[in-house]
Amino acid sequence: MKIRSIALAIALMTANNLLAQQLTLRADNIDEVLQAMTLKEKVRLLVGRNNDHGESGVPGAAGVTQAIPRLGIPALVLTDGPAGVRISPTRSGTKQTFYATGFPVGTALACTWNPALVKQIGQAIGNEVLEYGCDVLLAPGMNIQRTPLCGRNFEYYSEDPVVTGVMAAAYVNGVQSNGVGTSIKHFAVNSQETNRIEVSEVVSQRALREIYLRGFELAVTTASPWTVMSSYNRINGIWTQSSHDLLSTILRDEWGYKGIVMTDWTNEHRSSYDRVAAGNNLLAPGYDWQEADIIRHVDKGDLDIATVNARVRQMLELIVKTPHFRNYKYTNHPDLEAHAQLTRQSAAEGMVLLKNQNQTLPLQGVKSIALFGNTSYNFIAGGTGSGDVHKPYVVDLKTGLAHAGFIIDRDLQTVYERSQAYNDGLRQLGNGSRMGEQNFDRCVIERLALRNDLAIITIGRQAGEAYDRQVANDFDMTQTERELLSNVCNAFHAVHKKVVVILNMGNAMETASWKGMPDAILMAWQPGQEGGNSVADVITGKSTPSGKLAMTFPVMASDIPAVNNFPTGTGVKQGDSRRNIDYTLHEEDIYVGYRYFTTFGQPVSYPFGYGLSYTTFSYSKPVVQAVGNGFRASIVVTNTGKVPGKEAVQLYVSAPAKQLAKPLRELKAFGKTQLLQPGQSERLYFQVSTYDLASFVSSSSEWQTEPGRYSVQFGASSEDIRAQATYTQKKLWTKRVRNVMAPNHPLKLIR
Repeated sequence: MKIRSIALAIALMTANNLLAQQLTLRADNIDEVLQAMTLKEKVRLLVGRNNDHGESGVPGAAGVTQAIPRLGIPALVLTDGPAGVRISPTRSGTKQTFYATGFPVGTALACTWNPALVKQIGQAIGNEVLEYGCDVLLAPGMNIQRTPLCGRNFEYYSEDPVVTGVMAAAYVNGVQSNGVGTSIKHFAVNSQETNRIEVSEVVSQRALREIYLRGFELAVTTASPWTVMSSYNRINGIWTQSSHDLLSTILRDEWGYKGIVMTDWTNEHRSSYDRVAAGNNLLAPGYDWQEADIIRHVDKGDLDIATVNARVRQMLELIVKTPHFRNYKYTNHPDLEAHAQLTRQSAAEGMVLLKNQNQTLPLQGVKSIALFGNTSYNFIAGGTGSGDVHKPYVVDLKTGLAHAGFIIDRDLQTVYERSQAYNDGLRQLGNGSRMGEQNFDRCVIERLALRNDLAIITIGRQAGEAYDRQVANDFDMTQTERELLSNVCNAFHAVHKKVVVILNMGNAMETASWKGMPDAILMAWQPGQEGGNSVADVITGKSTPSGKLAMTFPVMASDIPAVNNFPTGTGVKQGDSRRNIDYTLHEEDIYVGYRYFTTFGQPVSYPFGYGLSYTTFSYSKPVVQAVGNGFRASIVVTNTGKVPGKEAVQLYVSAPAKQLAKPLRELKAFGKTQLLQPGQSERLYFQVSTYDLASFVSSSSEWQTEPGRYSVQFGASSEDIRAQATYTQKKLWTKRVRNVMAPNHPLKLIR
C-alpha cells in the first residue's frame, strides 16, 4: 500500500512537470503560468539585466528583462529616451546603420503648448521603438524644473505640474499607440543631479502633493503608462525605491495605477527585497546578488510570497502586451525621412521669440550674414547622458541658413572652424557646460559690419545627467560672450544694421542684463537634428513663432528662492550631513516658478507663458459655466495681425484663501488654436474639475476646494491676463487621502 502511494505521488509529480513544460504564456492563462513558476523563476522575472554587450539583439539598448523559455516568457528590451530611441548606430557584421531620429528636447516640446503635436512626436518615436526591436521606452522625463540649474531640465517639461502632466500624457499616448510601452520618470522629486543617488529631498506634504506628484498623477490617470520608474533619491529621508507610501499607497491605492514599477539603474548594494515589498516589479539593471537577496528574505519570512506573486503577475500582464511576446517581426527600417520632417516642424513650433524690436524678424532684405558664436557652426541638438540620441546628422545653423539662401561670411566661418577655441569648445560640449567662445578685435568686427547685412550670434549651453549647472559662466553669460555681444552690437548698429541672438540650450539662462543690446532674441532650445533648418524657418517667416515659455526667466538666479537650497558649488563643506548635498530643503514649498514671482511681486526678465509672434491676437467673449463637478470655460481668439499664426491660451485661476494661503494664480488648463488666418477666430474650451481647483491641507491630509468666488483668467502669459470671468463654488469639497510622507526635517516655509 505504501509503495502504491509513493508511485502515485511520483506519477502526479511527473504529470505536473509535464503540464508545466507544456504551458506557454498567453493573455488568458497568467494565473496558471504563475502557479507553475518556481520561486527562482519568479525572482528571475523581477530582476533585470544590463545590455552592455547587446545580448538582446539591440546593441545600445539600456537593459532587458530575463526570459523563462520553459513557460514561453520572452525577454523584453528597454531603451532610453526621451528625445528619441537611444541605441547604438552601428553593429558588427553589417554595414547597415541604426540611427534614430533626434527630436527636440522636453523643454522645447513643452513650449509648443500643443499636446496634439507632442502626441504625433510620441507616435513617431514609438514607431522607432517598435521597428528597432524594443518593447519599452524609458521616457518621458517628468520632474519639475524647480530651478533652472538642474542638469537634466532639458529632458523635463516645465516648472508647472499641469503642463508637465498634460504633455507627458500626450507623449505616452503617442508612443503606446504603437503597441510599445513607456516609463514615466523619475518618480519622484528628482530635483537635482548632484549626489542624486543619495540626496534626501525634504519637502512638505502639500508641496509634494500639489507640485511634485500632480504631473505624475495626471499622466497615470489619463494615459496609463505601462511602467513608472522609481527615482534614485530619497524623499524626507526614505529611498523612493523603498517607499511603500509612494509606490503603493499613493501610486496604486490612491491613483489606481495598474502597470509595473521599475527602479532607475541602481548598482549600489542596497537591500533588494524591501524594494519589491515597497512596490517595484523590476530591479534594473539587475544583478545576481539581488536575486539571492530576495530569495533569502522570502525564505526567512521577511518578504511575503503573496507580495512576490502580485509583483510577478503584474510583470506577466505587461509582457503579454509587448512586441516580443507577439513575435513582432521588426524591420530595423523606420521612416526616418518622415520623422525628420516632423522634428523640423515641431522644433520650430517650440521656439520662443523673446524679443523682436522694430520687426527685425522675419528677415527682409538680408542676403549676407556675419555668423558669430562657436555653436553656430556646431549646433547643439540635445543634451548629454541617457537623454542623448545617436542621430544620423545634425543640421547646424550655418547650414540651415545656407539652405534658406543666405550667404554666410566665409572669412568669419573659416576663423571659427580653424580656431583653438572652437576645437576646445567641441571637447567641452562632450562633457556638458558651455562651449568655449572667442572675441574679435573691434576693427575686425567693424569690417564685418560694413560687408554684411546682418549679424547673428549663437550662444550655446550644454547639460546632462549626473551633474548640475552653475550660476557663473553658465546660467550667466561669460565675460567673453558679453564683450562679443557688446562689440558686435556697437559695430553693426553704428552702420544701421541689426543683430539677432539665437539661444541654443535646453534650459533657461540670465537675459535681463544684456537683452537690451540685440534687436531680436530667439530661444531655439536644443531642437533636434534639424535644428538649423528649424531656426531658418522661423527667422525667415516660413514658420510664424508660436512657442511660449514653460518656465520663468528670472532677472538673476538668486531671485529664485529654491536656488538658496540648491548645490551651486559654493559653501559646500564635507561631512556626514551636507546641506544641498546629503539633504536639500524645499523651503520655497508650493511657490515654485511663477507661483512665487506672481504672488510676491518679484520682477522677472520673461514670465512663464511668454512668447512673441509675427502677428497679434485678441481675446474676447469669455464664458464660464458650472458643469457637473467643476466648470467649463471658453474664450474667442482672433488673429488681428497680417500673417497666419497660432496662439497658446493659458487658463489661470485665483482661488479664495480663507483657510489656506494660495498662490496669486495657478495654471489649471491651456489650449492652442489652429493656424488662424488674418481676421480668423476660434473659440477654445477648457474643462476644470473641483479636484483641479483643490489645495492640499496637510493637517487633515485632505484635498479641499473652498467655497467662494474663483477668478477665471485667460492669459497670454502669467503676467498678461487678457480676459476674466468668475466661477462660484457653493460648498466646501474635500477628498481625504492617507497621511504619508511627512518631512523628517524642520522647514522654514515661505509665507
